[in-house]
Order: sequence, then C-alpha cells, then structure tokens
Amino acid sequence: MKKIAFIIALFLLTLSSGLSAQSGEKFGGTLNLGVGIGGYSGYYGYIGHNLPVLSANYEFDVARNFTLAPFLTFYSYTDENYREIVTPIGVKGTLYLDRILHAGSHWDFYTAGSLGFALVSTTWDANYNGSRDYYSTVNPLYLDLHLGTEYHFNNHIGAFLDLSTGVSTVGIAIH
Repeated sequence: MKKIAFIIALFLLTLSSGLSAQSGEKFGGTLNLGVGIGGYSGYYGYIGHNLPVLSANYEFDVARNFTLAPFLTFYSYTDENYREIVTPIGVKGTLYLDRILHAGSHWDFYTAGSLGFALVSTTWDANYNGSRDYYSTVNPLYLDLHLGTEYHFNNHIGAFLDLSTGVSTVGIAIH
C-alpha cells in the first residue's frame, strides 16, 4: 500500500512540476528500445532471481518536461515442469530534470513511474502431474519507479540507462 501511495504522490509531483517547468525543450516523439534484467516483483519473487528483459516504449509530450509513454515489456522463465511468458504493458510517466540539473545539450536526466499490468501465460510439461495452480496467484498489477539518463549522439539517436525498482534497462533512443 505504501508503494501505491508513493507512486501516486510521485505522479502528482511530476505532473505539477512538468506543468510549471521553465524549459521549452520537447522530449516526446521518441522510441526507446532496451534490454536489461529484472521482472515485476510478483513474478521473480517466487523464482528467486532476475531475468533477461526486452522493453519498448514511445514517448508523447504531455506538458513541459513531462511525457507519457505506452510500454511493452517481455521476459520468460523455463524450468523442468513449465514455461512462463510475462508481458507487462502500461504507461510510463517521465519528468525530465535537465533544467534543474543544468544538463548539457547532449544529456537528459529523468525520474519516472510506470503503472500497468502483467499478462502471464504458463505452459506446463505434458508429463507434469503436480498442481498447476501453484503460480496462479501472482498479482498482475505492475508498478515501477525509475531514474535514468540519456546521451544524445545527434538529434536522431541516443543511448539510455534506466535504473528502476523492477526492470532496469540499457538501450537506444530514436528521436
């Protein structure tokens, strides 16, 4: 419950800060493609380790220094009895801190929060005779907090590092 309250507070703070920001720089119109490690807590909590992750989002300008980005993430896990594919989808709200941090023109710095749900598909081995309901109680709610940076090679391509409470990625940003 504390995490949900923190996410809501962060979102309201970022929205109000974004609306009153001083910079006129636009951050939207960006496709972010990343690879990394992580998982949402309900899932990797019961397997005990992080997993390789693929992620994509597309940012739209909402207000000054604030974007919303629909996202799609993918990872899977296989053991001797089953294979599970997890696909979190939702929206990521991002507040860019460039003006506050006096970042140079090649750098972007941000804080963000993601909210969505995880679609989970489980395929059991045909010879498995145990309970197939063991992992079905995972909460599908997806919450994630982010801190990140992007380095712009030019006006069209950049590289980013996104550290988060769930899925941390590195990748390429296409403007």
